[in-house]
Parts: sequence; C-alpha cells; structure tokens
Amino acid sequence: MRNGSIPGTRGRVRPLTLHGAPLLHEPCREVTDFGPALEALVEDLFATMYAAQGVGLAANQVGESLRVFVYDCPDDEEVRHLGHVVNPRLVEADGVVIRGPEGCLSLPGLEAGTERYDHAVVEGFTVTGEPVTIHGTGFFARCLQHECDHLEGAVYADRVTGRRHRRLMRQLARAPWRR
Repeated sequence: MRNGSIPGTRGRVRPLTLHGAPLLHEPCREVTDFGPALEALVEDLFATMYAAQGVGLAANQVGESLRVFVYDCPDDEEVRHLGHVVNPRLVEADGVVIRGPEGCLSLPGLEAGTERYDHAVVEGFTVTGEPVTIHGTGFFARCLQHECDHLEGAVYADRVTGRRHRRLMRQLARAPWRR
C-alpha cells in the first residue's frame, strides 16, 4: 500500500467464501513473498470488506489460503483502528470474557452470542515486512480474535455452544445463500 493512499481504493471487490467451503476450515499458509501480489491482496481485502460493510476480513474469506487480514474497526470507546497484518500471531487474549453478538461476512445475516476476551494483542508484519504489534480492547479485541481464528481454519460458529449453537445451526441450514 502506498503511503497516503486510502485502503481499498485501488483494490477490486472479490466474491466472499461462504460457510461450508473447505477453505474456511483449514489453517492458512504463512506468507513468504512480500511483493506486489501481497499488496494487491491487501487492497482487495479492504475493497471487499468495505463493499460488504464489514469491520474485518481474512484472506481465506476471499479464496486465498494466506495468513493475512485487514480491519477497520472501532473499540468500545469508538476509537477507529485501521490496518492489516501479515502472518499474525495472537500473543495475548486475556482480561474479562464477554459474550457478545458476533457475525461474519462468511455467514451473512447471522450472528450469535460468542465469548471472547476483552483484550488481545496480535504480532505480525506489514505488507513491506515491517514488524507490527496491535493492541485491542473491547469490540476491537473481539475483531482481532475473530480474524486470527479465520486464519487457523475456525469461524465464530465453532465457538458457540449449547442452545445458542443449536439455534445458529438451524438458522444456518435455512440461510438463503446456502441454497
């Protein structure tokens, strides 16, 4: 991404990978090439996330099995967090566990109460290979944990238990995009 450019303005909107696709349930590969193709992927991720009105998007959600995600997400104090992470590692998830509504662009129109920690730290790299550490609290911490889960081959529905899980599975079976 060029300095000063608005994320996503040079990217193309890609089709979303929807729940049930094998790619969403497999761990993603490490990025080894920090070249123009990676920059283009990050731009496409931003463009796709904005088009779908999301707050985060992982590469496997657009058909790429690479450890990359983007975000444009507020925390609980409405502070905006905007960026991307290549080869992220969730190095801390702690604090208070909060069950809150969680949705996903790969499960459009659905959400369920999902337990997440209210603090998270992710370490990784930028598209140019510079190290980056991201600290998140509240809703932004939820977003960081959610996107890291995607890169491990998990979706939020995998974390939901009991009657919430049964209700979500019924809704999933009836979702119009599943047909």
